[in-house]
Amino acid sequence: MTTYFGAIADDFTGATDLAGLLARSGVEVSLRIGVPDSPPANTAPLEIIALKCRTSPVDEAVGETKAALDWLRSAGAKRFFWKYCSTFDSTPRGNIGPVAEALMRALGSDQTIYCPAFPENGRSIFMGNLFVGEQPLAESPMKDHPLTPMRDSNLVRLLKPQVTLPVGLVNRHTVANGPQTLRDRLARLRQDGVAHVVVDAVANDDLTVIANACEGMTLLTGGSAVAMPLPEIWLKQGLVKRRDLKHDNRFEDGPAIVLSGSCSAMTSRQVAAFLREGDRPSLKLDPLELAEHGAGPALEWLSHQDLAMTPMLYATTTPDAVRAAQEKLGTDRAGALVESALAACAVAAKELGVRRFVVAGGETSGAVTKSLDVKRLDIGSEIAPGVPWCFARSGNHDIAITLKSGNFGTEDFFATALEVLET
Repeated sequence: MTTYFGAIADDFTGATDLAGLLARSGVEVSLRIGVPDSPPANTAPLEIIALKCRTSPVDEAVGETKAALDWLRSAGAKRFFWKYCSTFDSTPRGNIGPVAEALMRALGSDQTIYCPAFPENGRSIFMGNLFVGEQPLAESPMKDHPLTPMRDSNLVRLLKPQVTLPVGLVNRHTVANGPQTLRDRLARLRQDGVAHVVVDAVANDDLTVIANACEGMTLLTGGSAVAMPLPEIWLKQGLVKRRDLKHDNRFEDGPAIVLSGSCSAMTSRQVAAFLREGDRPSLKLDPLELAEHGAGPALEWLSHQDLAMTPMLYATTTPDAVRAAQEKLGTDRAGALVESALAACAVAAKELGVRRFVVAGGETSGAVTKSLDVKRLDIGSEIAPGVPWCFARSGNHDIAITLKSGNFGTEDFFATALEVLET
């Protein structure tokens, strides 16, 4: 089937988030893990390539995303989307801005928008400032993110150091006046040479306005929610077709495991809620212990568990504990040790018969998915907004896996995920 829309996501949880929202339209969505190493075949109208480049060196991130763009163009895509986190996770050097600018150059585009709003999950943008619930981004728990601490709430200020071309803002008052007003404002900014435009959004209606105003742009950027209305627009234009998406949801019988590397405030509450159930075997991983002993003790522990009880291995901890480990080991090594250990545990769990994987954290999801050698995901039922169950082939086995962004989901997410799969 001809591909019309091609998206590139900077981590695996973000990719499944986007896939889940697009799939609500009933248009077929295909999610590829990494840039495929073969020419496009059996493509869907909506194709997504999941990368693990959110915190990669800028040159690496640009190179990977351009390779993904080349594959999507060869699949026939006419519209493109650069998907990043709804909390704009980045540093003053990137990677959001540099990748967007590189994609713009490759596509010959002179303007794009930035809209990470996700109202269903409490992310809104007003006067260029990003809010997490009622808190400005810089006052939210994201200020203590171990890899991309967000110390400014203003997206215009955050974006300016990352790009070489001018940055502007379209505020909520303009968006509220409808698609034509927004198109006119973007046209004036284009005439003034403004290439990068942050667009306010506080509700799903705003996202619909933005999508209608901007669907003709070659490249859009943002969180998953701003792309959600696009398939319905293209369906009305006859550019894509809806099909009966009755998923087989096939995976082999087998127990489940929870693997949590995220240290977000919400994941901390989710881990605590799972632990309160009392009968769940659990093991907390410490980066300092992993540095000294490796993953061996965790693998040994896992081998002795009753897998029918859904064991949980987690490195979720407090911001102070994260900083202490980073000071002793270095930020990159501390994170890599946790990711590597959880990935090794995922492989061992599969060998022990586990066929359902609940994974929390973007970096962890990337490591686990790669370790399981998953190349493509079929999108199933949503557990929470932006968090679907997915189905994949891992070696000789059919598995179910969900990849949860750190701050997504309610406190009972882990238990709810298992219940959704059983219904």
